[in-house]
Amino acid sequence: MYKGNPINEVVLTISSTLQRCTNFNTLKKTHAKVFSYGLQNDTHLLTKLATLYVSFKRVDDASLVFEFIANPCSYLWNILIRGYATEGKFSCSLVLYSKMIRKGLQPDKFAFPFALKSCAGLSDLEMGKLVHQHLVCCGCGSDVFVNAALVDMYAKCGAVDGARLVFDKMAVRDLVSWTSMISGYAHNGYNSETLGFFGLMHSSGIMPNRISLLSVLLACGNLGALKKGEWFHSYMIRTGFRCDILVATAVMDMYAKCGSLDLARKLFDETKGKDVVCWSAMISSYGVHGNGIKAIDLFNDMVKTGARPNHVTFTCVLSACSHSGLLEEGKQYFAMMKEEFGIAPKLTNYSCMVDLLGRAGQLSEAEKLIESMPMEPDTSIWGSLLGACRIYNDLDLAERIADHIFRLDPFHAGYLVLLSNIYAAKFRWTEVEKVRKVMVGRKASKIQGFSFIEFNNMVHKFGVGDRSHPQSDRIYSTLEELATSIKRLGYVPMTDFVLHDIEEETKQEALSYHSERLAIAFGLINTDPGTTIRITKNLRICGDCHIAIKFISEIVNRVIIVRDMHRFHHFEHGVCSCGDYW
Repeated sequence: MYKGNPINEVVLTISSTLQRCTNFNTLKKTHAKVFSYGLQNDTHLLTKLATLYVSFKRVDDASLVFEFIANPCSYLWNILIRGYATEGKFSCSLVLYSKMIRKGLQPDKFAFPFALKSCAGLSDLEMGKLVHQHLVCCGCGSDVFVNAALVDMYAKCGAVDGARLVFDKMAVRDLVSWTSMISGYAHNGYNSETLGFFGLMHSSGIMPNRISLLSVLLACGNLGALKKGEWFHSYMIRTGFRCDILVATAVMDMYAKCGSLDLARKLFDETKGKDVVCWSAMISSYGVHGNGIKAIDLFNDMVKTGARPNHVTFTCVLSACSHSGLLEEGKQYFAMMKEEFGIAPKLTNYSCMVDLLGRAGQLSEAEKLIESMPMEPDTSIWGSLLGACRIYNDLDLAERIADHIFRLDPFHAGYLVLLSNIYAAKFRWTEVEKVRKVMVGRKASKIQGFSFIEFNNMVHKFGVGDRSHPQSDRIYSTLEELATSIKRLGYVPMTDFVLHDIEEETKQEALSYHSERLAIAFGLINTDPGTTIRITKNLRICGDCHIAIKFISEIVNRVIIVRDMHRFHHFEHGVCSCGDYW
């Protein structure tokens, strides 16, 4: 114990020092004095210490001080909850929040948003709902900041309807709540809703921020909505975001996803201060369009400027090699990662190499690469090799891979369908039926395929066999005429893409009304001759449609661009840019 001056003077001196504390070293020294003078039980000083540690982003140190306090006040509990959430230690934040509730203490309106932030960070919807109940009971249900955090939590947990319910009940909606709603729609795949909601925000007089612009550009790209994307590009320039490198990169990516690679490259060349994200996005854009050589050239240009690639950049390059069949180049850049740049390959890099080897028919080498990986392979890596087994009819390897896949994810319908198709190609109908029964037993349903086409500033959506469109009769009539014409040119339907237990004529009819063909027919009806038709599909284009569209492009003398979930296909004069390698 300090035996010179009275203890209250020491407390006042230390308290004054803490009040003026502006750097971490001073804080640590003052903390040491608290203990050297035997003041470790002084709640007032310890509370100040813990609060300062949080302000210096040293929440773990604050927690150690917190443990010395016999009965911490609600204020300090709230401070630590916020501190953990701010540092991204979401689990710790929620553990502390739960302890506080069990002790009968009440979080304040400043702590609730951080508890909700932690729920969002962990995608813990059930805990988020519990916090929602607590804050209503505590009378914070009308606070604008708490409600904005609620909207954000529900949206980031995938409960967009819940987010919208909260939003609609808000008396005051600030930029944060509008942005959370728009971002929530965009990142949960509600692309049309994203654009519609941005329109509502704009008409309400709320100026957008970077996040809302990034969200609508993402939605435009996902929908292939080029005209809307161009409007947002113009709006971005008018509202002062022209020099924002992240927004400029998003615009560039949008143009590439809408099939306008030349516009994407023009914007890329005009962008000042390119960072690694910008370079990687342009390399990726060349890759998905099947321009592997240009992707490699751009990567080399990037290195020459002194910009340092990361594992994402290499993922883009390797993926470009895979889409273009550049096997040796892919091997070269995979080796370059570690040898020249000291970057240890991650799962995504290995996945690209497995895909590249598989597409090139080197299935054994791809399997050996998976077995040599320093980390456990996921379903996407095994799935890439399973897809290659279908191309090269390797049933033995397919069955081995399927065992790995379904141990990791027994309910993945896409891989079950792929395995069924491999059996069908070998006329193993008994096994096909077994796989179908497994799908029924596991309630594994396929993701429904949709195709989108933009016309007159509206995005039109089509599903397989869809007859809900107002122009449905003309669309189907056009498809029937096209079917007759392409058969004359030599098109033969690949009915192995359809279930085996229906009649051949019915199989052909089922193929004729796939969503991408409906969208193409709509485009032919509504656009002038010679106009490029741009289609976006949420799944991989089927093999038969790929063949049919090549014939259609020749008959109608149009460029038809189809973007599926993996890459772009540019059809012109009966040829596809992928060279039938996809």
